[in-house]
Amino acid sequence: MKFATKAIHAGQPPDIGSGAVVLPLVQSTTFVQKEPGKPVRFEYSRTGNPTRKALEDNIAALEEGEFGFAFASGMAAIAATLSILRPGDHVLATANLYGGTYRYFQEVLRPYGLSFSFVDTSDLSSVQAALRPDTKMLFVETPTNPLLVVSDISALAALCRERKILLVVDNTFLSPYFQRPLTLGAHVVVHSSTKYLGGHSDIVGGLVVTTEKILAEKLAFYQNAAGPVPSPYDCWLTLRSLKTLAVRMRQHNENALKIARFLQQQRSVKRVFYPGLETHPQHGLARRQQLDPKRAPGFGGMIALELGGREGAFAFLKRLRLFALAESLGAVESLACHPASMTHASVPEEERRRIGITEGLVRLSVGIEDAEDLIEDLRQALS
Repeated sequence: MKFATKAIHAGQPPDIGSGAVVLPLVQSTTFVQKEPGKPVRFEYSRTGNPTRKALEDNIAALEEGEFGFAFASGMAAIAATLSILRPGDHVLATANLYGGTYRYFQEVLRPYGLSFSFVDTSDLSSVQAALRPDTKMLFVETPTNPLLVVSDISALAALCRERKILLVVDNTFLSPYFQRPLTLGAHVVVHSSTKYLGGHSDIVGGLVVTTEKILAEKLAFYQNAAGPVPSPYDCWLTLRSLKTLAVRMRQHNENALKIARFLQQQRSVKRVFYPGLETHPQHGLARRQQLDPKRAPGFGGMIALELGGREGAFAFLKRLRLFALAESLGAVESLACHPASMTHASVPEEERRRIGITEGLVRLSVGIEDAEDLIEDLRQALS
């Protein structure tokens, strides 16, 4: 099956009992057993639930993986992935990470004995130089949040397999419609399904997919033992949303490219960060690595722009009418945020400066409204 067909059908055939075309929502917390200790298939909804299993099978199919796992949030999905490690292990991570991921690594996991280094993962030589004998995982965001830096997943995968290091890729910004890290050699892919996969600003969730059976067993153990699972209703809503992922991602991409080109022409915009622009440092890599199922380049719906200072950025954000000033991203409605004071406020100021998150930086999550209306909104705000 091709992508759009998988999104609608994988993991969710018509219900045998009722003939329902839409997968039934199973809210039950517990399930009857024929004999003590011998459940038919499910026993307790923390351990497994039919609706959650359908979502896990669906995302595994979309990412071209073998094993899918659903969690209560994107950070819970990352926590599950890092649970594979042990005290004394070192993690090398993308320097320009989402602020919540950086905070979790530094403030939660470091006191438990893990160590972290942050490097520009778009530069393979910098990654090689930063690897240590105790490095057990390379954690990569590509494109990064919020500066849209693109890393070469295949090259990093080759390096990791040579050194026996786990490669984890956060694929939240592109979704499996435009990028499938497992097919490029990654061991694990993680998502905040709150974003493009959910797509409607009404579900919080996280997903993890792998092709590695041993990793899958560890993730399944953690999922059951720690219990950070989503409700069946949230899983059902996410499945509903995934049915339209292909058409939504195409529109996000089309709108964002038009807007990025418009912003490039505005005098008050100092710089535009968008991999679809020929001026982007990794534009060629993005064209090769980020493809829709018809083999056309896809660059996603995220844009960052530099307005030259905090005052200018705040004035611009206050004037926006269609773009809502809010955190999160990837929904049908367009959003705008100021990373330094919102999504990345937990990153120390010195570190923000080092990686290029300035006070004048604004992040746009381009929705699927009419592109001309969005451009007009940006035009009046910039004026």
